[in-house]
Amino acid sequence: MPASEFGPLTRSHIVRYAGAGGDFNPIHHDDEFARSAGMPGVFGMGLLHGGLLGQRLAAWVGLAAIRAYRIRFTGQVWPGDVLGFTGTVTGVREQDGERLADLALVVTRQNGDPAIRATAVARIA
Repeated sequence: MPASEFGPLTRSHIVRYAGAGGDFNPIHHDDEFARSAGMPGVFGMGLLHGGLLGQRLAAWVGLAAIRAYRIRFTGQVWPGDVLGFTGTVTGVREQDGERLADLALVVTRQNGDPAIRATAVARIA
């Protein structure tokens, strides 16, 4: 997958995603609440950068080719973070009459820490 970046992530991105996704947990938009929960401040929802990764996956292989997409949140993203997106083919196989590519995908913060590790399966045309 062509490497790409998003960011820096802003509070506006987080609040706009909250509105679109219906996730109004104050830990994502209220600093005082986030600090009372033991966080240094507000942070992005995992599905925000999970969705950004899915968008890049669909642009790479084509939406109709995606057979599976699984994500695992491995770190938080904070306002000011620049997110990097990468993906590689880890294998090619035949299944149920289709030729499939197994994919490994990663979202990293600007310091190299992974925020998401994901796998996907895509049909090869």
